[in-house]
Amino acid sequence: MSYFNDRIFGVLMIVLAVAYGWAASQFPVPFGGTEVVGPETFPHLLAVVLAISSLYLVVRPDPDNAWPWSRTGIELIIALVVLALYAMSLEPLGFIVSTALAVGTLCWRMGARPVKAYVTGLVAGTVVFLIFNFALDLSLPLGLLSLLEVG
Repeated sequence: MSYFNDRIFGVLMIVLAVAYGWAASQFPVPFGGTEVVGPETFPHLLAVVLAISSLYLVVRPDPDNAWPWSRTGIELIIALVVLALYAMSLEPLGFIVSTALAVGTLCWRMGARPVKAYVTGLVAGTVVFLIFNFALDLSLPLGLLSLLEVG
């Protein structure tokens, strides 16, 4: 029966990877359309990694895994809800605020003190935003921070 659990999960994750990759291919083409690295590149890479990892679960399932319906299972459900809310909040709140809240909440759920967890989230969101915006020249949504722009 435990082989069956991994295979079901693997197939569901392959479906998710395909849907995620397809959604990324629907992003608007940047002006000029000749860039090798565009807004869909990172999501496509994530979709490929997810698909390969999921295929491994289908082909080589773990013989003695059990669905974690204890505290661990509840924490996994909380993590999924946080990630779904993160995806929905990216545009309205912006990358930095959404990332700070998501990373902070996940760190807190893993045992960090709330202040340290949310400071970690804020630092992580800011650093990744700066890397994407200035080093990679890929824009991330500003959301609430766009209200601070002058001009």
